[in-house]
Amino acid sequence: MLRSLVGSEMCIRDSTMEMAHKNPSCLHFSSTESLLDSLVASSATLDEVQHGLDAYLETKRLFFPRFFFLANEELLEILSETKDPTRVQPHLRKCFEAIDKLDFAPNLEVSGMFSAEKERVNFIEKYNPQDAKGNVEVWLVKTEEVMVASLKQVLWDSVVAHTETPRTQWVLDWPGQIILCVDQLYWTRNTEMWLKDKGTEGLKIYADVLTEELREIVLLVRGNLSKNNRTTLGAMVTLDVHGRDVLAGELYKEGVSNPNDFSWLAQLRYYTDDEGEPRLMNVKMVNANLPYGYEYLGNSFRLVVTPLTDRCYRTLMGALMLNLGGAPEGPAGTGKTETTKDLAKALSKQCVVFNCSDGLDYLAMAKFFKGAAASGAWACFDEFNRINLEVLSVVAEQISTIQQAIIEGKTEFMFEGTLLRCKDSAAVFITMN
Repeated sequence: MLRSLVGSEMCIRDSTMEMAHKNPSCLHFSSTESLLDSLVASSATLDEVQHGLDAYLETKRLFFPRFFFLANEELLEILSETKDPTRVQPHLRKCFEAIDKLDFAPNLEVSGMFSAEKERVNFIEKYNPQDAKGNVEVWLVKTEEVMVASLKQVLWDSVVAHTETPRTQWVLDWPGQIILCVDQLYWTRNTEMWLKDKGTEGLKIYADVLTEELREIVLLVRGNLSKNNRTTLGAMVTLDVHGRDVLAGELYKEGVSNPNDFSWLAQLRYYTDDEGEPRLMNVKMVNANLPYGYEYLGNSFRLVVTPLTDRCYRTLMGALMLNLGGAPEGPAGTGKTETTKDLAKALSKQCVVFNCSDGLDYLAMAKFFKGAAASGAWACFDEFNRINLEVLSVVAEQISTIQQAIIEGKTEFMFEGTLLRCKDSAAVFITMN
């Protein structure tokens, strides 16, 4: 393939361009004998080279499916850095939701990850990208595996530490994502405990406890804190205020007295599966029960939860439980995409947003769907109504193929002529005006 490309380049440069230089008159040059045949042959060669390049990149994408979300130019730039793994770091944010940098030792051993906010999370296992022998996709797969395993361990360590450390200190000791998750876990546990012990009156008592905890956090915020701690506390206060208001307002007024009452089950609740190793986190809402994703999301703010947000969450969670996607619809600027992304944060899933245009064809959409299905990520297509009707019919069939494979519990399936891995956490969302 390379020989063909070099030959085609030499043909154009040495003969065609040389003739054009000698005979700059357009009409005379265009009548040159065999010019058309030469250009047609060169075009065919370039098509052959492009086809070979696409096939090569496809093998890399199938090994590390997150590459499907990258353009060919970006992927080639990553794959070219075979000798120095540290030069891949500027591209990590294109593959992972929040990994900005990896913590490389002088011998290139990786021991942790940094978010864009400079938050560091230690890896439970160290590895050296040089062991991949120049295959970037191999050590990026290892990075993903270690990221998930590390978050599982850090999350459980934080659950244990919550009972052993004063809350005002605990919120400063752990990564922001972990604090928010464990905070919601204990909100769920304590609410159900008070409901079992005191019934409806227990909601009022626990709401007062939450108010006191919020006062302690407010005092903490007034002190000297790092930027990361302040961001974490801001997000936690947003969720805690909503949790308190739900208990003291909605649930108390409705007279909820049992953990099995619908109004309580309709809330976003966190539970741990204490059986098995490692212990896993589950997120429930009504009859939907979804596993926590353990995708590192960095340290970011969370949306204020309104009654409409809760209704949207319930609808999307129910759809996900049925292995379907969601399609929030509404006026521009009302938060359709942001609500979907915030639910992804709550479930710790990678959510890749793609802005649609009328220039999209089914091949470009298929590439994106491959990435979502094989990596287990959420794909959110913004302004979906801009896609041409001719393309929509094919896109509908592509989405149906993925959903059917997930419903049937397949680990592999045929998609657009490619044997593709299938992860059941994959989902497709669309937003329209």
